[in-house]
Amino acid sequence: MDPELKQEIAEIHALEKDNHQMLRAIRRDQWFGFIGRLIIWAIVLALPLYFYQQYIEPIITKIEGVSTTTTATISKFSLPTLPSSVQVQKLLNSYKMAP
Repeated sequence: MDPELKQEIAEIHALEKDNHQMLRAIRRDQWFGFIGRLIIWAIVLALPLYFYQQYIEPIITKIEGVSTTTTATISKFSLPTLPSSVQVQKLLNSYKMAP
């Protein structure tokens, strides 16, 4: 075989190995990037739920408890009823008759 041809084949083989290594590195980086994005999105979506459960939900339950007890307390008191028209008329007549 011609020495020049052997040299070209060796160069092509070296370039092929280098290309193969670069492609494997690109694929590996793609997988790591995909897994990283998955983890980041899981955190982005789960973090608000966690904060809601830890900090906001207890406050809301306290507020609901206060509002139900307040409503129950208010419903215990009976509001005065409005006087009927007959009672109003009697009251007016009594003021008219007073000297």
